[in-house]
Amino acid sequence: MSAWKAKRFWKTATVTEAPDGYAVHLDARPVRTPAKAPLVVPTRALAGEIAREWDAVDEKIDPSKMPYTRSANAAIDKVAHQHAEVARMIADYGDADLVCYRAETPVELTARQAEAWDPLLDWADSVLKVKLFPVVGVVHSPQDALSLAHLHHMVESLDSWALTAFHDLVSLSGSLVIGFAALHDLHRAETLWGLSRIDETWQQEQWGSDEEAQFMAARKESDFLHAKRFYDISRNDATCHPASLT
Repeated sequence: MSAWKAKRFWKTATVTEAPDGYAVHLDARPVRTPAKAPLVVPTRALAGEIAREWDAVDEKIDPSKMPYTRSANAAIDKVAHQHAEVARMIADYGDADLVCYRAETPVELTARQAEAWDPLLDWADSVLKVKLFPVVGVVHSPQDALSLAHLHHMVESLDSWALTAFHDLVSLSGSLVIGFAALHDLHRAETLWGLSRIDETWQQEQWGSDEEAQFMAARKESDFLHAKRFYDISRNDATCHPASLT
């Protein structure tokens, strides 16, 4: 029976050192991923978050309440084995980045987009050495091939732990630029999430928002903030700082 479906059988969850990082033990039994790989993470901080999730289990294991465990499982079972495919899929966002596509009207919305997104493009130009151009309308307009190639290289250079977090930062925000801004701590994660929601916020102000839409928005924001936190606590001195990827 999968550990995900089992009832609680342990008294305490503890962090232990492992040859390649840190593991979590349920009493004397090491936690394994759904694919039965050892759940070994790169930092004690991340292992501590995972141990707290297992300690908090009441009777039955509920993966929806264990985000750090789920992200670690994804890094080990999926991203580590499909790194090139995941990197390519995420890097492709650069050719249709959210912050590049601007509304034609009304002028209030276009001004709000420019105020929020132009500084992000300027930052990408100066720090990432990538020049992306804004486009008016929704018709796809290809970006500079050299800039896209550089973005692909930067994404491919991320390790499996960083790429796991980056996948969610980019797919949830719709922006490769915002994803990199999160890795570089350009703004607080909450601020960056708000910058990704310019269009939705505008629509809500004009037409209101229903309960389901508010629930989904809150869930996506929570997932975005978790991805940023997962990235932060998966780092240590031996891992590559994002600045070196430029």
